[in-house]
Amino acid sequence: MAGAWTRLGLIAGGGELPVHVAEAARAEGRLGAVIALKGFADPARFPGASVRTLGELGGVLGDLAGAKCDAVCFAGIVTRPDFSQIKPDMKGLSALPGMAAAAARGDDALLRAVVSLFEAEGLQVAGADEIARALTAQAGFLGKVRPGDAARADALKALHVAGVIGAEDIGQGAVVCDGLVLAVEAQEGTDAMLERVAGLPRAVRGEAAARRGVLAKRPKPGQERRIDLPVIGVSTIEGAARAGLAGVAAPAGGALILGADAVGKAAEDAGLFVWIVDDEAGGAAARDG
Repeated sequence: MAGAWTRLGLIAGGGELPVHVAEAARAEGRLGAVIALKGFADPARFPGASVRTLGELGGVLGDLAGAKCDAVCFAGIVTRPDFSQIKPDMKGLSALPGMAAAAARGDDALLRAVVSLFEAEGLQVAGADEIARALTAQAGFLGKVRPGDAARADALKALHVAGVIGAEDIGQGAVVCDGLVLAVEAQEGTDAMLERVAGLPRAVRGEAAARRGVLAKRPKPGQERRIDLPVIGVSTIEGAARAGLAGVAAPAGGALILGADAVGKAAEDAGLFVWIVDDEAGGAAARDG
C-alpha cells in the first residue's frame, strides 16, 4: 500500500468492496478502525466495528481519533440521502448545509465536499484502489470467453456513452447492443439498470441462447477518484447474464474487480466475456469519453 499515513479508518457502506479493503489494510497492519454506516454496511462482517449513521460526523471523527487514524477510506454502496431526514450530531449539524448545497450541484460535488471535510480535520483520504491494489482492473480478459467484432464495437461505444453521461455527472455505466444504446446508469445504480435491460423486448437485446450487447462501466471524466470508482463483481456478471448480454467492459485502471478469479469463472459459466480495455484498444472511448 502506498501513502505516508500509518493507520486507516475505513468508513464502510454496503457490498463486498469494504470487506476487501479491510482485509488488505489489516494484512498490512494498518487498519485502525472500521465504521459501519447504519442501513448500508453489515457490522457483523467487520469485527470490532462501530456503527454510525450518516449524520454522526462528530461520532465518526471521534472514532477515528480514538483509534489514532491519520487516514480515512470510503468504500461501499451508500445511496444519496434525504438530507431532511438526517438526524445529525453537533458536528454533523454544522456540516449539513454545506453537504446539502454540494449535493444539489451533483454527485461529484458532494463527494468532493466529503473529501474536503475530512481533509480539513487533518486526515488523508485514501482511495480503495490505493489500499487494495490487487483489485485494480488490469488490461486483458477475465475468463476464457472472447468478444467478436460486433461485441467489441458495442463495448467501445458503451465506454464512450458512459463517458458522455459521466461528463454530465449522471452515472458511470451504459449498455449498448448492436450499436443501439439500451440503457444508461443514473441514480438507480448498475443492478437496477441491468434489470431494466432484462425487461426490454428480446428484439433489441440478447438472451441466454444468443447473447448480444455489452455493459460498460468507467469513472466519470474528472471525477474524484478516491471515492466511488466503478466496481465489477460476481453480482455484476449475474445481472449482465440475466439481461442477455454478451459481456462486460471497463477501462484498465478505471474499475475495481472484486475477485478476478471469481469474476472470470462466473463469466465463463454464464458464457460472457469480461474485457478490461487498454488505451491502445479503446482509444478515446476508454480514456475520456
